[in-house]
Amino acid sequence: MNQWGKEHTPFVFLIDFECKKPMCWKWSETENIFQFNFDGVTNQKAANTQNNNTPTSDFEFNKTPISFDEYKNKFDQIKKEIELGNSFLVNLTAKTKITSNYTIGEIYNKANAKYTCYLKDEFVCFSPETFIKIKEGKIYSYPMKGTINAGIPDAKNIILNDSKEISEHATMVDLIRNDLSRVSKNVKVNKYRYYEEIATQDGNLGQVSSEIVGELEANYCENIGEIIFDLLPAGSISGAPKQKTVKIIAAAEKEDRGYYTGIAGYYDGQNLDSTVLIRYLQNDHNYRSGGGITCNSEAQKEYQEMIDKVYVPLF
Repeated sequence: MNQWGKEHTPFVFLIDFECKKPMCWKWSETENIFQFNFDGVTNQKAANTQNNNTPTSDFEFNKTPISFDEYKNKFDQIKKEIELGNSFLVNLTAKTKITSNYTIGEIYNKANAKYTCYLKDEFVCFSPETFIKIKEGKIYSYPMKGTINAGIPDAKNIILNDSKEISEHATMVDLIRNDLSRVSKNVKVNKYRYYEEIATQDGNLGQVSSEIVGELEANYCENIGEIIFDLLPAGSISGAPKQKTVKIIAAAEKEDRGYYTGIAGYYDGQNLDSTVLIRYLQNDHNYRSGGGITCNSEAQKEYQEMIDKVYVPLF
C-alpha cells in the first residue's frame, strides 16, 4: 500500500478485524472479486447496477436472533470487565440467523446505502459508517455511536439528551481524536453529535455521529498503508482503551469476527475513502450486529439494539 501510494497508483483494500487476512488490489483487478459502491464511487460497469431501482416487493427477510439468556451471558461478562476498570466502552456483537429469498449477490445489487460492497461468495455489507477519508491533505473520521428507533416520538431529542449515550459518544470521540493524533497534527472536532436517519425495511433508525479532522504531512501518500494500519481496529467497533478491549471482545465473543467490523476502501492516487464493515450479512445466512456497552448499559436495551440493527436497506 505504501508503494502504490508513493506511485499514486489507485488501489482497493479490504482488512479484517483481526488483521489476519488483509487484501489489497490494484483498482483494475477488483471487478470480479470485490465489488463496491462507496458513496457513489464504484468499480462496476453500469450494467451491473441497473437493478438498483427495480421493485423489491417480493423480498423476504426473516431473522432469528440468539436468545436473550445467551446474549446476557456475554453482556454480563463485558459488564464485569468494565466494573473491574479494564475498559470504559466495549463493542459487543452477536450473530442472527437469517432466511431470505435473495442471495447475498442479489441483495448487493439492490441495496441502497452510503457504502455497499460484496466479496464474492463470502459477504455483503451495506454500511452507513465512514472509517476515514483523506482529502486535500486532511484526514477525516466520523465515529458513529448512538442508535435509536426513529419511529419513537421525539427520537432525536431522546437520544441526544440520553446520559448513557452522551457518555458513550464522548468516550468514542476522545478515542478517535487520540487515534488521529498519532498520524496527523492539529486534530480538532468539527461537528459534535449530529443526528441522521437511515432507512431500513422495518422503518428508520436514528444514528449519532461526529466529525473529527487532522492535517497530514506533505508526504502522506507514501505512508498510506502505515496510516491505515495505525488506526486499526476502528474505535467505534472495538472500544476504549482499545488494546485491552480487543482482548475482552475476543474472550466474550469466542470467535474471530473476520471481515465483519474490519474496513474496506479505495485510494484514487491522491485521496482516500473507507468504511467500517457493519450491517453485514454472510453467505452462511448469519447477520452480525452489536453495540457499545458501558457501565450504564441495560442488557434488554442492548439486546434490542442488536436486533434492530439486523436489516437490509431494500425499499
